[in-house]
Amino acid sequence: MPRKLLLPYKSVFSHFRAPRGPHDSLAMNAARSGYRVFSANSTAACTELAKRITERLGAELGKSVVYQETNGETRVEIKESVRGQDIFIIQTIPRDVNTAVMELLIMAYALKTSCARNIIGVIPYFPYSKQSKMRKRGSIVCKLLASMLAKAGLTHIITMDLHQKEIQGFFSFPVDNLRASPFLLQYIQEEIPDYRNAVIVAKSPDAAKRAQSYAERLRLGLAVIHGEAQCTEQDMDDGRHSPPMVKNATVHPGLELP
Repeated sequence: MPRKLLLPYKSVFSHFRAPRGPHDSLAMNAARSGYRVFSANSTAACTELAKRITERLGAELGKSVVYQETNGETRVEIKESVRGQDIFIIQTIPRDVNTAVMELLIMAYALKTSCARNIIGVIPYFPYSKQSKMRKRGSIVCKLLASMLAKAGLTHIITMDLHQKEIQGFFSFPVDNLRASPFLLQYIQEEIPDYRNAVIVAKSPDAAKRAQSYAERLRLGLAVIHGEAQCTEQDMDDGRHSPPMVKNATVHPGLELP
C-alpha cells in the first residue's frame, strides 16, 4: 500500500484497539454497525442461546442484570449505553411463564427509556399462544400480551411455529413467524439411520395436516389417532344460547315459535 494512503488509514483508526483474531474483528464491526444482543433472563437455556447467537454474529453479549427481588418483583438493569442502536432481546420461556413475560416487558421498557432505536424480541416459543380464541366467557389472552409488548416498546418480534398463523394479526408491528420443520427434517435424515421404517403419527385429527406435511417430505406413512371429541369449544353449559332457552314458559296456543 502506498505511504500516502497508509497514513490517513492509520490516523483514522489509531484510537481503535487492533483486532487479535477473526472473531475480534467481527465483534468490532458489529459494535460499529449499531446493534446489540441482550439476554432477558439468567437461565441456562437463555444464556446458552444468546451466547451461540452472538458467537455466530461475531458480536458481544450486551451487559445487563436481570434478577428477582425478595418480594418477587423483577428488576432489570442495563449496564451500557444503547442510544440509537438496534437491540435484540433473547427470551426463552421457562416453566415460570409469567416471570419470563415480566422480564421481557421490563427489559423492553428499560431499553425504550434508554433511547434505543429499535427493540426486537427473539422469542422461540411465544407464551399464551394457545389462548388465541374466545372460549365461553374467557378472554383472548394472546391479544392482551401483544398489546402489552407493543406498549412496552417492542418494535418487532421473531418467533417460531405460532400456534395459529392468525396470531400475527394481533400485533401492531411486524412479526416473523419462522418454521422449525426444515431443521427437524434435516435432523431426522442425518441422525436417524433407519428412519425409512418409521411412520409419522398425528396425535389428533387437528394435527393431521401438519403431520401430512412431514410425511410427504420424508416419504413416510401417516397415522392419525382418533379419540373422543372434546367439547372445549362448545358453550352449551354456560347459558350462551341464541335464542336463550326458556324453561317452564307458557306459550299462547296459536303462537308458533321458530
